[in-house]
Amino acid sequence: MSTEITRGVARDAAAAGDRLFVQSLAKAIALLEAFSGSPAPKSLSQLAERAGCDRSTAQRMAHTLIALGYLERTATGLVPGIRLVERACDYLRSNPFIERATPIIIDLRRSTTERVDFSVFDDLGMVFSIRQPSKRETFVATVIGRRVPTFCSSGGRAVLAALPDARVDDIIRRSDRRQYTPGTKTTPAEIWKEVRKIRQTGYAIAVEELLPGEVSLGTAVTEQDLPVAAIHVAGSLSEWSVADFAAKIGPLAMEAARALSR
Repeated sequence: MSTEITRGVARDAAAAGDRLFVQSLAKAIALLEAFSGSPAPKSLSQLAERAGCDRSTAQRMAHTLIALGYLERTATGLVPGIRLVERACDYLRSNPFIERATPIIIDLRRSTTERVDFSVFDDLGMVFSIRQPSKRETFVATVIGRRVPTFCSSGGRAVLAALPDARVDDIIRRSDRRQYTPGTKTTPAEIWKEVRKIRQTGYAIAVEELLPGEVSLGTAVTEQDLPVAAIHVAGSLSEWSVADFAAKIGPLAMEAARALSR
């Protein structure tokens, strides 16, 4: 997904004749983003294909990135390098919303005893930047940096509800609206129905839309009346009814979002 975004931006810049846009840098970033869909080690040919460049270009860029520590060579192929973790740390430390959100998210996790995530709004996706897992979580559910779709995640839908109608239509139109589970709502009419509900209740509920067996509640965090982030609280349908989850978690999540909004 990240590679597709970068390649799309690069194509748009080329079409617009943007002289300040460095296409070679975009290709290097696309090379790093080739691991976003699958963490498995990659060959040079695989990196070239995913980055949209020839093998010779991929080889030169990979050599440079290895020397700088942004790629590492293993016995089975190339993998992301440790320097990327340092850059993630730079982002987290420089974002004032994440700094302010951390104690609030920790408190919300304590009061709900469920997984609580904080995501940053990035157009078609929500990027998890703080994650407070519950006792039953898998490794994947604890890792920051994961991107989930705006159109079908609870936090993403809460963000949509806080946007002007024209922006909602634009995001729905450009989203891939993939069917992640049998419960994923993918049509514009279904998504708009949820958005209207959220505008009434103040929170979003997503039932098995991204993961089977999961109910998730989301609230938008705003800055100057526009959404910039979201809080997600996730529980198991084996432990909660949707109504009980909304009744208990909704007020707590909305209070946390209000405390963060400016």
